[in-house]
Amino acid sequence: MKITIVGAGSSYSPELLEKLGEMREELPVTKISLMDVDRERLNTVGGFCERYAKHLNLPIQFETTTELSKALPGSDFVVAQIRVGGNAARINDEKIPLSFGLVGQETTGAGGFMKALRTIPAMLEIAHAVEKYCPNAWIVNYTNPTGIVAEAVNKYSKAKIAGLCAGGLNPRNWTALGLDIKADNIRYDMVGLNHLSYGYNITIGGKKLTDEQFRAVATYRGEKDAELCVKLGALPSPYLQYYYHNAKRVKELGEKKLSRGEEVLLVEKEVYQDFANPNCDTKPESLAKRGGGGYSDIALGFISAVYNDKDSWIVVNVPNRGTISWLPDDAVIETACVVNASGAKPINMSPAPMAIRGLIAAVKSYEKLTVEAAVSGNMDLAEMALLAHPLVGDWDIVKQMLPKLIDANKQWLTKF
Repeated sequence: MKITIVGAGSSYSPELLEKLGEMREELPVTKISLMDVDRERLNTVGGFCERYAKHLNLPIQFETTTELSKALPGSDFVVAQIRVGGNAARINDEKIPLSFGLVGQETTGAGGFMKALRTIPAMLEIAHAVEKYCPNAWIVNYTNPTGIVAEAVNKYSKAKIAGLCAGGLNPRNWTALGLDIKADNIRYDMVGLNHLSYGYNITIGGKKLTDEQFRAVATYRGEKDAELCVKLGALPSPYLQYYYHNAKRVKELGEKKLSRGEEVLLVEKEVYQDFANPNCDTKPESLAKRGGGGYSDIALGFISAVYNDKDSWIVVNVPNRGTISWLPDDAVIETACVVNASGAKPINMSPAPMAIRGLIAAVKSYEKLTVEAAVSGNMDLAEMALLAHPLVGDWDIVKQMLPKLIDANKQWLTKF
């Protein structure tokens, strides 16, 4: 069994090895190909992965390469975790919108829009290479914005892709911790898009939460939003803070000395220094400061479900295909699925609360326009995408801000 990691120079790569150590019986991985365009990072992470695998007693053969044509042949699964432009580009995504009084965030709003424009062409290149070199492989995608990426790959390639995000487990984790119970039998309906999803109709062993239990879970999720959750009848993704507390979040972001991207750059400097230490063969403490962990559980859970043809309940970004009647069939949604060797099939859900439908539909319109803008390089479509986004929605700002965003990203936007 061979897994290829594209974007293997990421600080997240070792987390996959840690989980593989726990799942060695059900996932007999013999080879991992580490591919990245940054040779220095690739060598640093590759060296650490070899030492870490040895520490975990994992008999895995590693190879490192900067070329997809060498990494992909023979792959059963391709884990994608690229960041086009690195955190330097992310900092522009955060700061330029903020200078116009808008949320500056890497996957939401105008910043997320620019990340999508940079990322979609690169991910389509990877998808077409998968078609050529390992057409039966699944792309297990953690590249953000994962929902928009999955929509682009589904529309413009024949590659199989599962868009994953650790956030899909939030309602389960909140329920388990809020009620002090085990998570195994917790299920829920999940409606929405990546970083714009809601968990509702939560059950434990098939029994729906009582009103009192739901309030306890909502309080655990965040006391200040407990009343809002109860009124919505759902648990929103943490990214909904940028919509439901917009003015407050913009003010807080503007008052921070460093953007999140600048903070990550400082943390990663320490992480990669630790990775480069030839005596380091376990996950360094600095890695805990990076944040965003937990994705290996879902990634390898998906891989195991497909590889072992084992029906598994997993939240995945997949084409709608009638699951949500008020969204287009080809729209990629984030929802609970049954995953097995045939792929991910959405589970029928109870009707979504009316109060959340309009926002989901509006952001999906933005996402569809963004995919077309990224593929075509059409400035009119780019303008309409930003205008459609509820966190932008101001034509005067769009006309002033978009040229600045494009100019800051021109080296990665060859189609524009």
